[in-house]
Amino acid sequence: MTRIDRVLGDSMKKNVFSPVSVDVIFASSRFPTYKVGANNQIIQVNDEQKVLPMKEVVARETAQLLEQHKRLTVRDLASKFEKGLAAAAKLSEEARVREAASLEKHVLLKNLRDAFESLRGRVAGRNKDDIEEAIAMVEALAVQLTQREGELILEKAEVKKLANFLKKASEDAKKLVDEERSIARAEIENARDAVQRVEVALQEHERMSRASGNQDLEELMKEVQEARRIKMLHQPSKVMDMEHELHALRIQLAEKSKQSIQLQKELALTKRVEEYMVQFYELDGLEALGSCLRVQACSNTAPELSSCSIQWYRLTTEGDKKELISGATKPVYAPEPFDVGRILQVEVILDDQIMTLSTTGPIDPVPGLGNYVEALVRRHDTEFNVVVIQMNGTDHSSQSIHTLHVGKMRLKLCRGGKTTVAKEFYSTSMQLCGVRGGGNAAAQALFWKANAGISFVLAFESERERNAALMLARRFAFDCNIMLAGPEDRSPPSV
Repeated sequence: MTRIDRVLGDSMKKNVFSPVSVDVIFASSRFPTYKVGANNQIIQVNDEQKVLPMKEVVARETAQLLEQHKRLTVRDLASKFEKGLAAAAKLSEEARVREAASLEKHVLLKNLRDAFESLRGRVAGRNKDDIEEAIAMVEALAVQLTQREGELILEKAEVKKLANFLKKASEDAKKLVDEERSIARAEIENARDAVQRVEVALQEHERMSRASGNQDLEELMKEVQEARRIKMLHQPSKVMDMEHELHALRIQLAEKSKQSIQLQKELALTKRVEEYMVQFYELDGLEALGSCLRVQACSNTAPELSSCSIQWYRLTTEGDKKELISGATKPVYAPEPFDVGRILQVEVILDDQIMTLSTTGPIDPVPGLGNYVEALVRRHDTEFNVVVIQMNGTDHSSQSIHTLHVGKMRLKLCRGGKTTVAKEFYSTSMQLCGVRGGGNAAAQALFWKANAGISFVLAFESERERNAALMLARRFAFDCNIMLAGPEDRSPPSV
C-alpha cells in the first residue's frame, strides 16, 4: 500500500499555484473602464459622461489583464482537486486488495499450523523437534502479519481522511467554478456593453471631428486666400517703389525745411536791420541733433571771425533763462542731447559791438534715437568703436581703433580690445559732453575727462553713435546719483 508523505503535499501545492494564461478575447481593441473590488469581483465604473483617452484606457486594461494572468483560474484549481480525488480512490482500491490478500494469508497460516499440530502427535524424535520449530516459525509469521495488518488499518484510515478531504475540496471547487463562470459571463456581457458604448462614442467623436475638420479647413482656405492677397499687395517690387518714393519725399521735406529756415533767417535779418544797422554774420546749419551750426559772414565787408570773440549759449523756449556753454568759443558748434528742445544763441563780439545770432526754434531730436538708447540700457555693457583725436589737450598721432565700453558703473577705453587705456567709475569729477568746436567732425566727437589727470577727445563712426554714447553714459551715471555733463553745465540729464 502506498504511503502519503509531505513530498506529495508540497508537489500538489506547487502544481496548484503555477501561473496560467487568461483566455479572454474581446471583440474590440478598446476596453471599458472597470476596477477589481472585494473577493476579486470586477466592478464596472459608470463613467459615461467623462470619456477617457483611448491610450489611457488601453494601458489601464492591459495592467489589469496582466494582473489576472498571474492568478490561477478556478477551473484549473478544480482540475487539480479532481486529479487528487482520483489518486485517493486508487489508493483506497489498493488498500482493499491488500486487505483481502492479508485475510487469505491468515487462513493459510492457520491451516498450516493445524497441519503441523496434527503431525506433532504422530512423529517422535528428531522429526518432532522440526515440527515444533516449524510451528514456532508459523506463529512468528502470524505475529508479523498481525502487525502489518495494524499498519494497513492506520494507512487505510489516513487514506480515507484524505479521500474525504479531496472530495469536499472537489465539491467546493465545483461550486467556485460555477460562481466564477457566472461572474465571468456577467463580466463579458458588461465588457461587450462597454465596448459598444465606446464604439458609439468614438463614432460620434469622429463625426464631430470630421465636421470641425471641414470647418477648420474652410477657415484655413480663407486665411490662405487672404495671405495670398496680402502677398500680391506687398510684392518686393512694390515695396521697393514705395521705399524710393518715401526716400524722395524725405529729401523734398529736408529741402523744404532748409528753405523754411532760410526764409526765417532772412525775415529775422530784415527785422534786425534797423537795430544793428548792418548785418555781417548769419547762423548756418540744420537746427537738429547730429548736425553742426556754423557762424559765417554774409557780407564782403564783414570783419574776420578770427578777430572776434565768440560765445555760445542755451536758452529756454520762453527765452527767460540763458545758460553759458563753457568752452563753446568756436564759430562751429555741434548740438548735443542737452540742447534738444532749447534755443541756441551765439554772441559775436568785435571791439565794443555785440552781434547776437539765434536759432529760429528749439533744436529737434533725432527720430528713433530714444528707442535705440532704451534698447542699449538693457545691456550690462555697450561697446563703441572710436578713434582718439586728442589726449590731455595734445593731438594724438595714432589713428588706431579703440573701444569705448559704456557700463552701468564705469567707462573704460581699450586699445585693440585687450589693452586698457583708461578705466574710471562714475564720479562727480568726471566730465562728458560733446566737442565744443573742432570743424566739420564736431558732430561725431565728444570730450571725456576721466579724472583730474587725463582727458580725451574721441571720434565715433557716426553722429548717432556719438549721441547714443552720451545719452547712455548720462543715464547710467544718473542711476548712480551723478550728473554727468560738461564743464560748468547744470542742465539735468535728458534722454
